[in-house]
Amino acid sequence: MEIAVLDQAAPPSPSAPLRFTAAAAAKVRELVAEEGNASLSLRAYIQGGGCSGFQYGFEFDEGRNEDDIAIVTDGATLLVDPLSLQYLAGAEVDYSESLAGAQFVIRNPNAKTTCGCGSSFTV
Repeated sequence: MEIAVLDQAAPPSPSAPLRFTAAAAAKVRELVAEEGNASLSLRAYIQGGGCSGFQYGFEFDEGRNEDDIAIVTDGATLLVDPLSLQYLAGAEVDYSESLAGAQFVIRNPNAKTTCGCGSSFTV
């Protein structure tokens, strides 16, 4: 099975399963350059836990699984496994900097409730 790759260099498509913003892509490119490993991609995933039942996670990954969805924005790649994609369909992965700190964030229209820090949710 081949990895599905969606290129979001063009304006976002309503049919795209997930939006990977230019700000998030720029930060991924910066971090990948710092590591000196061009094969790294940002992986977004969902796991059980957190104060609301599910929580978001991010990690850098050198490998891609056969069933991963790869979303490419401005040369940076976001990987999402099919199980996580069920909870992230229609969401936006962004990078935010504020007085509270800087972090990758997920704006998820499927989340019924979220915790105060925004890292866990219920559906």
